[in-house]
Amino acid sequence: MPIADFNDRMLSLGLARVSEAAALASATLIGRGDEKAADQAAVNAMREQLNKLDIAGVVVIGEGERDEAPMLFIGEEVGSGKGPGVDIALDPLEGTTLTAKDMPNALTVIAMGPRGSMLHAPDVYMDKLAIGPGFRDGVVTMDMSPSERVSALAAAKGCSTEDITVCVLERPRHEAMIAELRGTGAAIRLITDGDVAGVMHCAESATTGIDMYMGSGGAPEGVLAAAALKCMGGQMFGKLLFRNDDERGRASKAGITNFDRVYTRDDMVTSDVIFAATGVTDGSLLQGIRREPGFLTAETILMRSKTGSVRRMTYRNPV
Repeated sequence: MPIADFNDRMLSLGLARVSEAAALASATLIGRGDEKAADQAAVNAMREQLNKLDIAGVVVIGEGERDEAPMLFIGEEVGSGKGPGVDIALDPLEGTTLTAKDMPNALTVIAMGPRGSMLHAPDVYMDKLAIGPGFRDGVVTMDMSPSERVSALAAAKGCSTEDITVCVLERPRHEAMIAELRGTGAAIRLITDGDVAGVMHCAESATTGIDMYMGSGGAPEGVLAAAALKCMGGQMFGKLLFRNDDERGRASKAGITNFDRVYTRDDMVTSDVIFAATGVTDGSLLQGIRREPGFLTAETILMRSKTGSVRRMTYRNPV
């Protein structure tokens, strides 16, 4: 079915139901210390809801190859098979550790676009750089050092480098970069997990206080984050990182030939998409699941890149 037939307006509410169902299913496992059980609950609910949609969907960003992941694996077909052909990128529970420990910013995340619209990113690391909307193209680049990026963004904003806050995944591999960033006077917001949310924070800097995201994390999550920024506005760059021949082999299998390519947001997501995320635990972007007598309440952000529309919805579900 041609791209023109991607019925994003009608499918968007259905996509919100998918992310809501996954979040509500994982709610009983918040703070219980069992990452796998929380992830499995979210996966089961997400698959069940996806299969109710009139789409011929293929999971292009999921939870590993079929042999490695029994749940929403890359290449899995979902939906009724009766509607438009679509690519689906998802993370049924972005922040399994955050959920298990009842820490902030755990989300359920899903994006959908026409068939062939999303980069089939292999399960390797990606070096990422993101800023919010309102800046000229190329104000920051992957070629710049971390300190040069801070200086360039501060100049574009008309502020001091001390007024810039950079979100970074807290990992030993980022220690040198963090030290360089702090040398500029910039503040660092360290996150333990959840770099899709980290990138999304840049798009709403007035609310979140984060101006830029930087550092390496999972490439599949990079595509999901690019889908979010496609809707919210902002610039993102990503470069795949390979540690061994096995990872290069995965990239080749996914159809990637140029291992040194720097992907822009629109390279990773080439057509209009819809994106939904539901809060599991409280965060800077969304409230987590709320328990009330007889009810669970979830907050979802639902976005369409075609119109730039951003909806925030509260869903109260009897239990």
